[in-house]
Amino acid sequence: MTTWNGRIIGISGGSGSGKTTFARGLKQAFESLPGRSGHCGVIAQDSYYIDQSHIFRGDGENVNFDHPDSLDFPLLARQIVELRAGSTIDVPIYDFPTHKRRAERTRFEPRPLIIIDGTLILSQPPIRELLDWSIFIEASETVRYDRRFKRDLVERGRQPEGIRKQFERQVKPMHDLFVEPSKIHATEILSGEAGFEAHLVRWASKIQEEVPC
Repeated sequence: MTTWNGRIIGISGGSGSGKTTFARGLKQAFESLPGRSGHCGVIAQDSYYIDQSHIFRGDGENVNFDHPDSLDFPLLARQIVELRAGSTIDVPIYDFPTHKRRAERTRFEPRPLIIIDGTLILSQPPIRELLDWSIFIEASETVRYDRRFKRDLVERGRQPEGIRKQFERQVKPMHDLFVEPSKIHATEILSGEAGFEAHLVRWASKIQEEVPC
């Protein structure tokens, strides 16, 4: 175990808002600064889905993957605490096509900047308390649906009808109930429908000033 004195930033927003794009862009912007290569890592909320493959019947049916209870937030909180203590963690690997948590894990070492990316992280007090900053990316429902549809179709092997059903029955209601209200906890709210470049440069510079090399 080593002493860690870095920072953790949470990037949240609705599914399809652009939060993951922002998280990846921030990592790239920060690591492009002099002496910062390899100094940032991203942990995705999606890695912490609970294995419910034994009861899953279909998208938009009995398993609500957009409710906080579908995620192992206690594990995520414990692992963030471990990172803050300078310990390496084993991040779970969730397989979306089968809805199973794999037996293998991904080793993740503490780095000067750690980004936590997830729709529901700001709705969880134990997670919020561990963040140094947080950014909420917002976008209209139409934009979020269109982006999610394309992603689920191409990247996650979903069927069009299942994507539509899941959005109407689960994604939208859970967004309105948990995700949207959580933006009041964000350090800053940004539009996911505009360019991120200026914001990425600004945030990378801000973090650079506060994160030791």
